[in-house]
Amino acid sequence: MNTTTPHGMIGSVTPNDHWQYERAPMIVYWELTNACDLACRHCRATAMPEAAPGELTTAEAVAVLDQVVEFGEPTPHVTMTGGDPLKRPDLLTLLDAAHERGLGVSLAPAVTPLLTKERLAEVQQHGVQAISLSLDGATAEFHDGLRGVPGTFDHTMEALEWAADLGLNVQVNTLVSAGNLHEIEQVFALLSTKTLMRWSLFFLISVGRGSELTELTPDAAENLMRQAAAWGRTAPFQVRTTEAPSSRRVTAQTMMNRGMPRTAVEATPFARSFGIRDGNGIVFISHQGDVTPSGFMPLPLGNVKSDRLADIYQGNSTMMALRDPDQFKGRCGRCEFNHWCGGSRARAFAWTGDPLQTDPLCGYQPSGSQTSGNHLRGHQPRQTQAPGTATQEGTSA
Repeated sequence: MNTTTPHGMIGSVTPNDHWQYERAPMIVYWELTNACDLACRHCRATAMPEAAPGELTTAEAVAVLDQVVEFGEPTPHVTMTGGDPLKRPDLLTLLDAAHERGLGVSLAPAVTPLLTKERLAEVQQHGVQAISLSLDGATAEFHDGLRGVPGTFDHTMEALEWAADLGLNVQVNTLVSAGNLHEIEQVFALLSTKTLMRWSLFFLISVGRGSELTELTPDAAENLMRQAAAWGRTAPFQVRTTEAPSSRRVTAQTMMNRGMPRTAVEATPFARSFGIRDGNGIVFISHQGDVTPSGFMPLPLGNVKSDRLADIYQGNSTMMALRDPDQFKGRCGRCEFNHWCGGSRARAFAWTGDPLQTDPLCGYQPSGSQTSGNHLRGHQPRQTQAPGTATQEGTSA
């Protein structure tokens, strides 16, 4: 595990020997506002053009940064998301406050007329270290159809060029669903002509508007994970997944099938992603201050207005269970890869109402397991009420 990363950068917080992030998360995802001028078909909680009542005030938001500092050194990295964080009038004030506290910050802006090269240069000058942009198809017709606003695709291509000119690190997030699976290879080819740090495939979680889309079958997901691993060996950028931690098991199995022992797998750079999942290395704060294990698990465990963030993360019983694979149920509980992978706790919650249940995206049968291989095929996700909205989380999990 990398121990030389400067404080505030992603990766400066490291887990214990069992890939449990007990002291602090690696990343705090913070939804500054739910306001957004896009109308994305897969938005987790129906963002609207104007901010919803109850949004944290500037003073309350600065207090949140103080709570992040309370985790101690090294501090978590803060990813400011939304909605669209560019719609937050005090964004620069909050960026300055984060910088003054020694916190590393990334930004996940929506691609709207508010996003300009000048605005990117401005947030960079105020301490933003990286941005994430979304690209869900290889053509304007497909991408704009998902985003709900014509011109978004072309604007995204411009934003990639602006970031490259500024030397600003970029992660591109791509939704993966049954409806755009055929687009993924073309998106990879397109991005291979651009300058970016990382490409993250976000495997759909059926929450918010995303419930209207269809998740991949386990077999299709596994095939794409193997293809993504192959792309990653030759791509000019990192290839990662979000809410598909079983991709770690897929890659690890490939290594082990080639004769690599588990200890050698654990020593590879690839192993730096082990264990990271909802509630373990990740925590989410909504625009109203609700604290949940991730932006895709609408399960409030406290609120920063009345509760200390570190107390929620370190001591809440649900959060602690999410960091303990020995408490997982079904195949995830029996799996010999569960400390490396752990499954998507958000997807388990969306489908069953129990965040400790089996991740329905994974079809792997643990050694000695006698359970059926269909694991909820045809089952409809459980509908949940989300506390806010967020752009796709840009983790390397």
